[in-house]
Amino acid sequence: MATYLIGDIHGCYHEFRALLQQVAFHSSKDTLWLTGDLVARGPDSLEVLRFIKQLGPAVKLVLGNHDLHLLAVYAKISRNKPKDQLDKLLSAPDVDDLINWLRKQPMLQIDDELKLVMAHAGLAPQWDLDTARICAREVEAILRSDSYPLFLNAMYGDMPNNWDPELSGLARLRYSTNALTRMRYCFPNGQLDMICKSKPENISAPLKPWFELPRNIPEEYSIAFGHWAALEGKGTPAGIYALDTGCCWGGKLTMLRWEDKQYFSQSSLLSR
Repeated sequence: MATYLIGDIHGCYHEFRALLQQVAFHSSKDTLWLTGDLVARGPDSLEVLRFIKQLGPAVKLVLGNHDLHLLAVYAKISRNKPKDQLDKLLSAPDVDDLINWLRKQPMLQIDDELKLVMAHAGLAPQWDLDTARICAREVEAILRSDSYPLFLNAMYGDMPNNWDPELSGLARLRYSTNALTRMRYCFPNGQLDMICKSKPENISAPLKPWFELPRNIPEEYSIAFGHWAALEGKGTPAGIYALDTGCCWGGKLTMLRWEDKQYFSQSSLLSR
């Protein structure tokens, strides 16, 4: 029995299957944690969703910003961009079933036995574990409800960008969504910067990667995240695992076996 964590798949189905074959993954005994952004940019988003869905309880995943964008495109709230390569998925006979399954997936995973937390982008520096759980569940609840298109229509935007426990309504949901699925950099006070995407070595003060700010969750908990391919899986503090290594951009798909912290990778099969 093993626990495997895999970074953003982005529709790279064949690389995903090849990576699982490297470790002889079996859904009857192993657990697979996925950092989100299952779809878009790669060619086989349909095959990725179908395969993950049929794995059932062997998978623990979180939704990423591209997964939410797919939900918005399906709900006719956002435009289907050709570069996302979603046409095959959106025209599939089982698209309704796949979308209804996808929108019921978590925004956050916390395993108190493994002392492991996973979010697509990370955790807002001001949040403790209880606050993170509450904020994630609020977003999950609206996505699972019949009112989910209302939320999807309001989720786009960079404000508010500072955590306040008094935030409410759509503003609170937008902040939580941005922190969990889009965040990279913060100001020293924890305020989110939703613009900068450069590598940390190219950034000057006062911006810092979110994981370099003081954290409010117990030190014994590790955090795994994706979203930030430019990091190439490097430069994070101990206990922080960056797993997006840009497979859909011609990089590689990365897997971490949790029990012994061994890494595995599969190079992109896409034309570079």
